[in-house]
Amino acid sequence: MTGGSGGALLVVGDVVTDVVARHRGPLAVGTDTVASVRRLPGGAGANVACWAAHEGCGDVRLLGRVGTDASAWHERELAACGVRPLLVVDAAAPTGTVICLVDTADSAERTFLTDSGASLRIGPGDWSDALLDGVGRLHLSGYLLFSEPSRTLVSVALSAARARGVPVSLDPASTGFLTALGVDRFLGLVEGVDVLLPSRDEACLLTGLPDAADAAAKLSRHVPLVIVKQGAQGALVARSGAVSTRVAAVTASPRDSTGAGDAFTGAFLAALLAGAEPREAAAAGCRAGARAVERVGGRPPRAARRGPADG
Repeated sequence: MTGGSGGALLVVGDVVTDVVARHRGPLAVGTDTVASVRRLPGGAGANVACWAAHEGCGDVRLLGRVGTDASAWHERELAACGVRPLLVVDAAAPTGTVICLVDTADSAERTFLTDSGASLRIGPGDWSDALLDGVGRLHLSGYLLFSEPSRTLVSVALSAARARGVPVSLDPASTGFLTALGVDRFLGLVEGVDVLLPSRDEACLLTGLPDAADAAAKLSRHVPLVIVKQGAQGALVARSGAVSTRVAAVTASPRDSTGAGDAFTGAFLAALLAGAEPREAAAAGCRAGARAVERVGGRPPRAARRGPADG
C-alpha cells in the first residue's frame, strides 16, 4: 500500500531539545571555539510531523514522550506548527537533548551528541489502538528501535496497523545506533513496514553495498517501497529489487543540515497522503530538504502552510 489513502498522519517518535552550535572550521580542543548557540525544539519524529503539516497534511498527530522539564514548551511548539501533540509526560526522566555541532565551513555538516532521555522510555503502555482512528498512514521513527520498551511499542503498533490496513513507514535514523543494533536484527524488526526511508549511508550500511542504487534495490526486496535520501544527489525510488526512479536534488545554500532528512520524510508522506505517486512525493521531499538546509534547526518556518504540489 503505497499510494494516497487520505486520513491523518500519525507519527510515533522522539521529541527532543536541540542545542545547535554553529562554528567554523575544526574545534579548538582544550580551549574556546567561537560559535553561535541556539536552543530549539527537535527530534526526528517531531520534525517529520512538523514538516508534514507544513507541506499541507491537514491532520498530523505525534505520539512521543518528554520530561516534565520541557513538556509545555514542546506542546506549544508542536501546536504552533500545526501538529496535534499526544505527549506522554515522564516524571522520572528529563526530555531528551541533542547537541548539534554544525561546521559552517564544511557544507553545514553536523555531528550529534545525543542524550535520548525520556524519548526512549516510550513503550507499549503508551499505545492504544484507538490512536489509529481516522489515520491513513503511520510513521515510526527509527530511534524507537534503539531501546527495549520502544522496540516493543514498534511491534505492537505495526501489528495494530496491519490489522487495520494502515500502511507504515519507517526512517532508520542513525548509522551509529544501527551499527550497535545490528543489521539482521533491524531487518527483522521492520518486517511488515511498507515504506523505508534510509539515508544513503544507512542504506549502504544495511546492505553492505558501497553503491546507493545497489543498496536501494537490495532493500526493496525486503520492503515494498524504498526511498534512499542522498542529500545533494537527490533521491532514489526502488521497488521489487530495482531502482525505478532517480529524483534530482534542488539547489540550496546550506546553513545547517540538521533535520534535512526529516523534512524530506515529512513532505514525502504528506504528498503520499494527498495521492501523489512515489516519484512525485520524492520530488516534494527533495524540495523540502533543500529548504531545510537553508534554515538553522530541524523545523519548518511557521509561515503559511504549503500544499504537497507547491514548489
